[in-house]
Amino acid sequence: MSGAKLYLLDVEGTVAPITFVTETLFPYARKHCDEFLRGAVEEIANLFEGKLPEDSALMDLFALKSENEAETDADAPRIMPPEVSHPQPISMSPGYAIPRILKYVFWLMDRDRKSTALKSMQGKIWRAGYERGELTSVLFEDVPEAFARWSRQGRIAIYSSGSVEAQKLFFRYSDHGDLTPLISGYFDTRTGPKQSIDSYRAIVTEMKVAPPDVLFFSDVVKELDAAREAGCETRLVKRPGNAPVEDTRGHFVVESLRAS
Repeated sequence: MSGAKLYLLDVEGTVAPITFVTETLFPYARKHCDEFLRGAVEEIANLFEGKLPEDSALMDLFALKSENEAETDADAPRIMPPEVSHPQPISMSPGYAIPRILKYVFWLMDRDRKSTALKSMQGKIWRAGYERGELTSVLFEDVPEAFARWSRQGRIAIYSSGSVEAQKLFFRYSDHGDLTPLISGYFDTRTGPKQSIDSYRAIVTEMKVAPPDVLFFSDVVKELDAAREAGCETRLVKRPGNAPVEDTRGHFVVESLRAS
């Protein structure tokens, strides 16, 4: 049994089947993206009246537009053509804006790009789905018991490319009930790329724990490499449906969280 003080976990392929994300969450977000964007564009009036909430969908549009302008892939659809200039380029009619935004959003989705703006948008769409009872997260059977045990001897944190909001929803509306009381921290791409050593150093600092006292679980070897370089202990998680790993690069392999 590990003596870790912080158990840090990836989500997809680690605590949840990859198929739930790819076959349920992503299609749900895609299906409801048009509805979400129409609501965001309609918030323009509230922006000028000073009534915009902190979690406004419009903020995601501004972030998405900034990412689109900085996009280096020549094949990426452009929300605003470079030859067009508007005093308020995001303030355009839904009939003009939404098809252009959707085209870029779907382009990001098709490439599984780790766009912070996209992940935030998806989180808000999923929130509506969870609250309406249309979504329930699926966890591997060993997760609840492991979380209960770890929370008694240390702390648990999540590090996923999905937004912090999406992570909280995922564990609040799970098929094993609300697990959020067992989780002490959430980290997403705003902390940094998951294959960057600095990201794990930032998490260690935020959680006020020494790197050797962190045990990181993931199904992605390059993420584990970065965590190990930061001084953390690692476990390569092998789950049904995960891509086969030819070279474990020395990471200890587990097929269940029960023994960790």
